Amino acid sequence: MKTSAVLLLCMLGAAVFSSVCCSRSIGPDNCCFKFYPGRIPENRIDSYILTDNRCPKPGIILKTEKGSNVCVDPSQSWVKDLIQSLREGWKPPARKWSCML
Repeated sequence: MKTSAVLLLCMLGAAVFSSVCCSRSIGPDNCCFKFYPGRIPENRIDSYILTDNRCPKPGIILKTEKGSNVCVDPSQSWVKDLIQSLREGWKPPARKWSCML
């Protein structure tokens, strides 16, 4: 009886542990599978991120002023020019100093 209770407890523990471990995704969070075919004006872009190197193909995700995310092809010349322009115009946010005692 004790053996079956211990075995049942071990099986239950393994099931709970595996469900917790498997619920976390191991792959990249942001990948581009299709690219937007048109151009997006620079004044409509708030920020950008590069896709993870584990994605099937490289991409750039542009965040628009309306909060949309748009995937674009980093090999396109207009995208390269846009990223260059955004990098040159980027300024770090003003630093707010605070003291912790």
